[in-house]
Amino acid sequence: MRHYSFTDTERYQMTGLVDYTNLYSLPELWHKTAILFKDSVALIDPHAKPSVTLTYQQLYQHIQQFATGIQRLELPQDGKENIPCRVALFADNSPRWLIADQGIMLAGAADAVRSAAADRDELLYILKHSGSIGLVVENMKTYHQLCPELYQFSLQWVVLLSDETVDNTLPFKQLNFSQIMTLGSTHPLQPIHANHQTLATLIYTSGTTGQPKGVMLTHGNLIHQLVAASAIIQPCVGDRTLSILPTWHSFGRIGEYFTLSQGCTQIYTNRRYLKQDLQTFTPQYMVGVPRLWESIYEGIQKSFRDKPPRMQKLITKFLTISQQYIKVVRLCKGLDLQNLNPSRSQFVKAWVKTILLSPLHFLGEMIVYKKIQQATGGKVKQLISGGGSLAKHLEDFFEIVGIEILVGYGLTETSPVLTARRQHRNLRGASGLPLANTEIKIVDLDNRTTLPPGKPGLVMAKGPQIMQGYYLNPQATKNAIDEDGWFDTGDMGWLTPDNQLVLTGRAKDTIVLSNGENKEPQPIEDACLRSPYIDQIMLVGQDQKSLGALIVPNLEALAQALVQAGVGDSQATVPKNESPTHQVIEGQIDLNSPIVRNLFRQELNRQVRDRAGYRADDQITQFELIEEPFTIENGLLTQTLKIRRNLVADRYRDRIHQMFG
Repeated sequence: MRHYSFTDTERYQMTGLVDYTNLYSLPELWHKTAILFKDSVALIDPHAKPSVTLTYQQLYQHIQQFATGIQRLELPQDGKENIPCRVALFADNSPRWLIADQGIMLAGAADAVRSAAADRDELLYILKHSGSIGLVVENMKTYHQLCPELYQFSLQWVVLLSDETVDNTLPFKQLNFSQIMTLGSTHPLQPIHANHQTLATLIYTSGTTGQPKGVMLTHGNLIHQLVAASAIIQPCVGDRTLSILPTWHSFGRIGEYFTLSQGCTQIYTNRRYLKQDLQTFTPQYMVGVPRLWESIYEGIQKSFRDKPPRMQKLITKFLTISQQYIKVVRLCKGLDLQNLNPSRSQFVKAWVKTILLSPLHFLGEMIVYKKIQQATGGKVKQLISGGGSLAKHLEDFFEIVGIEILVGYGLTETSPVLTARRQHRNLRGASGLPLANTEIKIVDLDNRTTLPPGKPGLVMAKGPQIMQGYYLNPQATKNAIDEDGWFDTGDMGWLTPDNQLVLTGRAKDTIVLSNGENKEPQPIEDACLRSPYIDQIMLVGQDQKSLGALIVPNLEALAQALVQAGVGDSQATVPKNESPTHQVIEGQIDLNSPIVRNLFRQELNRQVRDRAGYRADDQITQFELIEEPFTIENGLLTQTLKIRRNLVADRYRDRIHQMFG
């Protein structure tokens, strides 16, 4: 058994009613919450048919019944030490997902989780790789999606989270949700003794080879997150939180566990009903990714554009003044990331400007910003953001209108949170301080020597939340975690003098979009290189809504295509050190001409869509055509002809910014 130690300050900040440091396994949480919050409402799903409302006591009873039911279906307990049998859980947000997730753990198994909407081949791979003996699926549609290959696995049973009629002619047992709950209500639960080292869940994440890797998270990993998060936010019993992130995703999942551990009421929503539910349920908290806040921001901006011209001008004037106001307030508080140590004269000037601007800012709050706050229900205490860095315009806007966002940072492999901003020192642009018992260091990318504060390098992390490893993949585990327990995050960043982490980009190839989705660029790039018009390509889009690309065109193939289109001649090339013309004439190609850009847009769409395993967010929506190839000589290729992504991104920073601007 492993317990965590915390400083007096951290314990003071941890105002939760339960001492979760003494939990042996995560499911013990629900017994404690059922006692403490008994008749308080835990879950509301207003969009289920019929709608669902569960108190904490009812939630615990349902988890127990589900656990007992699958124990009766058989759960072997003869696995390796701390590696219990696995049960695949392929479903999406709902109260039944949480009941199944925690029921599986309470029964003594570990779950391998993924969305029911995931690619069919990916689900089959996870089912096979995890060695799951049972399968819990969203509904019959998900079940039929996996057939007939499903019959080739050594499954002992399948449980539906719906109440659809089951097929009793299968080679394994199949029960619907009502049947498994009835089975569980007629038998006692067999106690299972898990500990902090016991595997709790497998979360599969993309790998560089294209095959997902199973991240092994233990009960201790998850419990650490519950305890440490209490130093970040302190909800009150009965506070409402909207759940919109996928609960099989590590960030959405730990957010759900934590708010429920504090006695909050969780309301399930989705993009279709988000605006309506914000007004109906007026939440105090939301856990989300940058794309969610971007969509709220865009909705507010649209409402501005619908105002009369005079009101639009007034709003713009207030926002401009408040932009100046928050900047000088940050400087006065030592929270200006570009000037953390202002001189005395800078401080005095900022202080004077604060006094001058504050009346106008507060007038804007009374006339405009209070109404904007109503877009999120009007009662938000904090928005919790993860899954990528938050764009500066979002940081500024939400601070101006008085809606506080606390940004955290982490990965699936770190359960997921490593660092988070605190309310008392909310340094915009940073990813916050390390959680309790967590160490962050910045090392040189080449020789791994530790770098001082302010010096950018590779972010390394160490702490109780670091995964056990990648399931059945010791080499990948060894590559990720060194002998001293330091995890290679693959991110670049630097530390402020007070140990706040500031991220600057990715050292590894993975691109994280603003919706939290991870994209491995190599397979998509390989598909695009099938085009005769693309000589080299590098995907970009970290923290953006969609993917973009820097493309070095094959000029010869492009010239021939233009000739066939009746534009230019077969000797056409791009002139060096000359401004591009607006048409293809006299041997010159304008890479910005509509005909050229349309050709590349069609090629990108066709090649990406034809790729095996294509998903809608694989689409490349923005691109820039560049004249200079990536070579060893200009430093943009390694000796083995791999693109130096960080150097290319640095060289073309302005064009990438313009691409997404």
